[in-house]
Amino acid sequence: MKAVHLTRVLAVGLVGALGLAACAPGSSSDTPSAASSAASTDVAAAGDVTLTVWDINVEGAGNDTQEALNAAFMEKYPNVTIKRVARTFADIKTTLGLALDSSDAPDVVQANQGYPDMGTFVSGGLLRPLDDYSTLYGWDTTFPAGQLAINTFSADGKTWQEGNLYGISQTGEVVGIYYNKALLDQAGVEVPTTLSDFDSAMATVKAAGILPLAFGNSEGWPGIHEFGVVQSATAGTDAVKDLVTGADGAWTDEATVEAATTLQTWAANGYLTPDSGGVAPDAARDAFVKGEAAFYISGTWNGATVAEDLGTDAGFVVLSPDGTTTPTSTGGIGLAWSMSTATKNPDVAAAYIDWVTNADAELAMLDSGNLAAVVPDGYTPAEGVQTDIVDYWTQVNESDSLTPYLDYTTTTFYDTITSNVQELIAQRITPEAFAQALQDDADKFAADK
Repeated sequence: MKAVHLTRVLAVGLVGALGLAACAPGSSSDTPSAASSAASTDVAAAGDVTLTVWDINVEGAGNDTQEALNAAFMEKYPNVTIKRVARTFADIKTTLGLALDSSDAPDVVQANQGYPDMGTFVSGGLLRPLDDYSTLYGWDTTFPAGQLAINTFSADGKTWQEGNLYGISQTGEVVGIYYNKALLDQAGVEVPTTLSDFDSAMATVKAAGILPLAFGNSEGWPGIHEFGVVQSATAGTDAVKDLVTGADGAWTDEATVEAATTLQTWAANGYLTPDSGGVAPDAARDAFVKGEAAFYISGTWNGATVAEDLGTDAGFVVLSPDGTTTPTSTGGIGLAWSMSTATKNPDVAAAYIDWVTNADAELAMLDSGNLAAVVPDGYTPAEGVQTDIVDYWTQVNESDSLTPYLDYTTTTFYDTITSNVQELIAQRITPEAFAQALQDDADKFAADK
């Protein structure tokens, strides 16, 4: 769940490669210890090292690619043994903070961006700034400034997209609508390109006796994506960006209430999987790829699975607000590969981060059906849904129309929005009460900063 301003966000204030090293846990200084040594790419100099790495690439081709990258790294650097800990996103959300603060902290982790996770870890002195290695490895020129900004925080963790760089992302992400071409043809429905089109398509599909939208929200986080897609298409890119960053606007505005009303209406009309609050996210995806629903809202990380199971029947679309042709949706970049302040081998940890995010790794991710954060020029994706995904990723980057993941808004917003989306869909709160709960959270965060 990541956020992005891909062409006009603040560039990260990068510093030279001399002398920058980890802040001690609990430190809020932007300046590295004077006793720290200069960053180096010499992995062999570290001697025999066991590098503990936490990642979320737990499924299918993503897992296979990560294993292959790890094996190749150890082959190149035989003095390094990688101890991999692979966890689901939901698991890493609840366990990573404790792990980083333990006496046996991992060296490299995938950390979710925004205030709830990365900001909290930074404020606790648990992540090491990477600006020196960014200069050394050329991340500052390889990755767009907007992507770097998403992984940037002030040293006290209070200001997002300013200060030090705390991670590099391997993948890109945009949440859109997967569709089953065969089922749409059966119902006589065209591929929707706007929210109004989508509403009409789901009504027609349901009338044809087909479940419109596979949705499983037992873990809460899919609801952020469901609502985020609707809100982006209702409020527009700039308004959502302003809300998440706290620059302007109110969560109680007309567009947010309208988006909440739309989502609640979908549930009331029977467009969603019945009892979706008790359905696992993977079960919803599996139902879609088995042909049990016409549509499925999810991120590009599910592209490989959808393509493998549905083949040429699969498609992917990002909606445009009514009256426009510019696609917009929630998304950003994959969880940041970050370095723990507890690592005793920062040069090795940095070499690993570079290894899993360099051009060869990006090609490997693309070949495995994942979306690279930076798609190499001239890359031709496989025909079908992967072409759709790369095309829409290119469009939202070029138009700067990707809206941030909503849970980035405050340190507690993830819990607030996930629980309230569940209540909204279950018809237990009104759209107005939903919007007010989000605004109350944002107000408290602003007052406490």
